[in-house]
Amino acid sequence: MCGICGILYPSGNKNVDRTILERMNRQIVHRGPDDEGFFVEGNVGLAMRRLSIIDIQTGHQPIANEDETFWIVFNGEIYNHAELRADLERQGHQYRTRSDTETIVHLYEQYGRDCVKYLRGMFAFAIWDRNRKTLFAARDRLGIKPFYYRFDGNEFLFGSEIKAILACPGVRAELSTGVLAEYLAFGYLAGPQTMFAGINKLLPGHTLEVDAS
Repeated sequence: MCGICGILYPSGNKNVDRTILERMNRQIVHRGPDDEGFFVEGNVGLAMRRLSIIDIQTGHQPIANEDETFWIVFNGEIYNHAELRADLERQGHQYRTRSDTETIVHLYEQYGRDCVKYLRGMFAFAIWDRNRKTLFAARDRLGIKPFYYRFDGNEFLFGSEIKAILACPGVRAELSTGVLAEYLAFGYLAGPQTMFAGINKLLPGHTLEVDAS
């Protein structure tokens, strides 16, 4: 189990405060006691807590592609990463680690948003595309790995757990009364809403993309 979180100001008119990102990441330290990592650049910040399983020595995150135009934070395990790696290397991609995380970022470099079609495993990840100034996120088909987010029109926040989002200044833990009846009737929420107002979950098998528009 690992944990990821991040901040994006899509309009680019505000820079990420690293101390806030660090505060978010501390909320999920129990998900990854072995390592932590940060990528902060202008209006975007990515962070992760790692439980080292694959490529213990060199699998530090965030990880970038060869020219560092794409940066990823990832929670999960990709079962077919070895065969994907062989194919990507034949196409000219150069690896710096043995991790399954790096395979995802090269897949995105090669196929863009269609990269998820090639993945077999459990995953939640976010990729910052420096060229297009977009954040791309995806969640596995069964929803094994969690991905929560909040977007108020100016600030996009995400995390493996809601508590990471609640650690941000100005975010209040308010009950979403509109979904209370559904939760009391069925014991869960089928849609993207959560019990916290303004905080949604990315549904299983779904992706999202955030840009300046």
